[in-house]
Amino acid sequence: MNARKFFSEEDQQAIKNAIMQAEKNTSGEIRVHIENSFSGNVLDQAAFIFKSLKMHETEQRNGVLFYLAVKNRQFAIIGDAGINAVVPEGFWDRIKEIMTEHFRNGRFSDGLADGIRLTGEKLVEFFPYLLNDTNELPDDISFGK
Repeated sequence: MNARKFFSEEDQQAIKNAIMQAEKNTSGEIRVHIENSFSGNVLDQAAFIFKSLKMHETEQRNGVLFYLAVKNRQFAIIGDAGINAVVPEGFWDRIKEIMTEHFRNGRFSDGLADGIRLTGEKLVEFFPYLLNDTNELPDDISFGK
């Protein structure tokens, strides 16, 4: 199983479209990173990737990373300090549960799209789009080893 081939071109475009749609009305930033595998703790690896992608450098600290390791069959959602300060307790766990249900049924692209949509709704609530907002981070999926 290869991270770059885990999603078809069509699925990758659907995920990118979900990111663009979710970011349409918010200053928040969403990224998806997929890699083959990692060793250690999934949250630690996701935090490492978050920093590597410079997601902590957004102006309002409102970036969210969806991290997937395909061979490990693990994923994590990491929100930066700005978004974590305002979302209700258990918010990320609820999104993970929804995504996990999709994943169990082999609907990985749908699971990601749902997670991204729900995140976007919360970002709009707390970080609405402002006239001078710029897209601070790329919308493309990033791939690791």
